Amino acid sequence: LYSMYICFICLYMQITCKPKSCSLFYLDINECETIQQACQGEMKCFNHYGGYLCLPRSASVITAPEPSSQSEPSVPVESNEAFNPCPVGYRAQGDTCVDIDECELDMHDCQPSQECINTVGTYTCQCPDGYSKIGIECVDIDECRYRYCQHRCVNVPGSFSCECEPGFQLAGNNRSCVDVNECEMGAPCQQRCYNSYGTFLCRCDQGYDLGPDGFSCNDIDECSYSSFLCQFQCVNEPGRFSCVCPEGYELLGTRLCQDVNECETGTHQCGTGQVCVNIHGGHQCVNSNRCQDPFVQVSENRCICPVVKPECRDLPFSIVHRYMSITSERSVPSDIFQIQATSVYPGAYNSFRIRFGDENDEFYIRQINNISAMLVLARAVTGPKEYVLDLEMVSVSPLINYQTSSVLRLSVYVGPHAF
Repeated sequence: LYSMYICFICLYMQITCKPKSCSLFYLDINECETIQQACQGEMKCFNHYGGYLCLPRSASVITAPEPSSQSEPSVPVESNEAFNPCPVGYRAQGDTCVDIDECELDMHDCQPSQECINTVGTYTCQCPDGYSKIGIECVDIDECRYRYCQHRCVNVPGSFSCECEPGFQLAGNNRSCVDVNECEMGAPCQQRCYNSYGTFLCRCDQGYDLGPDGFSCNDIDECSYSSFLCQFQCVNEPGRFSCVCPEGYELLGTRLCQDVNECETGTHQCGTGQVCVNIHGGHQCVNSNRCQDPFVQVSENRCICPVVKPECRDLPFSIVHRYMSITSERSVPSDIFQIQATSVYPGAYNSFRIRFGDENDEFYIRQINNISAMLVLARAVTGPKEYVLDLEMVSVSPLINYQTSSVLRLSVYVGPHAF
């Protein structure tokens, strides 16, 4: 009892004492183990020296070491040490009292996780940035609870960091997120790139389809979609298609084919004494004089059989040569050529017929009136093919008991295509 009394006197007088019995023992009780359900719900129990804390389970705590169970020896006081006239936290220096830097002299009781800050006459224990002091413990502050970040917040012991969603990057303040222009940063688009908020879109030029990966562009084979894109033949090309025409034809616009008139362009090979006749997909060179004995040529394309020749008695008086061309697979029945009488006798009756060349009944004559008739295609024909038809007009005059006939020899060329 005497030793304890001496210890209290020493503490009160702020002097050092030598009694070996002047020492105190403190043993911490772990309330987290001794108290059932010390913390409720999602809270976790953290024991600390002299008490305990209930903190969230995600909290990070820097635990201070427990004090040694060994009694710390008191600072001895020399029996001849002079009385300190200065208040606590000061020491005498001459006739004045100066502040004691407890932090520098390690005369503080701050925990290892805390920082000692010297103040006038005393000191304080502070927690590092990112921690708050609860009791004597430094507990991590969960900054993410305060929504400092625009997108995602990642809490770490003593601090936090902000992260952005894909397509964004941190702004200069390290908290906001700004859009990334992927198109300027090498986006993998094969042809066209369009930046949008937080992402980008790849698009293809006309004539291409976006691939399954969303980046590559594949050529569209337009020719495989329809057989009606081109009149003759469709040719697929990268990003487009083109139409081609057969020999003897040329493109009309971009898809249709029209016959090349070699007779007008001068690309024919007809020689002297021949006439160039243009037909679908080509041309024919025919003799200028196609009159055969006993017929004689009286004008271009016209032959007559003189009545003075006995052999002309059963032959037509005249033959006129004409040429025409039609396309294959023409719809039927189809009017293709009109016959017109050039000479008419008064009171005469005219009739028209196919005299020669229609062995398969592919044509017929439809008389319009007394002086004209129409040649009609009765069956669909496919070329290339040539028909030579003798279309005869028989004139009968009952007044003068006169009968005569004339023939129009029509060469019909059927082209190889339906155009």
